[in-house]
Amino acid sequence: MSESHESVELVGDETVQNLALAALLAALTAALAQVSLPMPGALPPVTLQTTAVFLAGLVLGVRWAGFSLVVYLLTGVAGAPVFAQGHAGLGTLLGSTGGFLLGYLLAATLIAAVVHRGLGTRPLSSVSTATQVGAVCLGIVVIYVVGTPWMASVLGWSLERAFTVMLPYLPGDLVEMVAVVALVRAGDLGALTG
Repeated sequence: MSESHESVELVGDETVQNLALAALLAALTAALAQVSLPMPGALPPVTLQTTAVFLAGLVLGVRWAGFSLVVYLLTGVAGAPVFAQGHAGLGTLLGSTGGFLLGYLLAATLIAAVVHRGLGTRPLSSVSTATQVGAVCLGIVVIYVVGTPWMASVLGWSLERAFTVMLPYLPGDLVEMVAVVALVRAGDLGALTG
């Protein structure tokens, strides 16, 4: 006797797609963290990982952008060498660059909230360039506002000194922002958007 079974969809296609995309962007964040230029002392290295943070915020909704960065951070805390220059562990998160890492989570979530105006997502073609640029600029501000005082506290620096030291990083972040927004506006996201 042959029995017929009805298949049951436990997880919707959209959830699977968002989960895969969030995992891909977490992996991209980890990969771009390795593209780094070391800086002297305890200063954060110059990396390209903010590119992936901006992309996660623009492409994913609030929940999935946040989820992507939580996966990245927990992977690093668990010991995988996903932080800049192959660093890993809770010590990195609690160290002088930890505030920037936490700032990435907040920035991606804020960018997504501004761009998608809620927990869901909306087509990026319906979001103006000005909104995308403004959202990423807010994300950059969040990264600096969270990361710089954290770094100052860990290193025993004044806030003025810490912000002065971080000022030269800003042009690189702005270049990354322009590149990511241009990529999104061109619609050239290939595998990311299916």
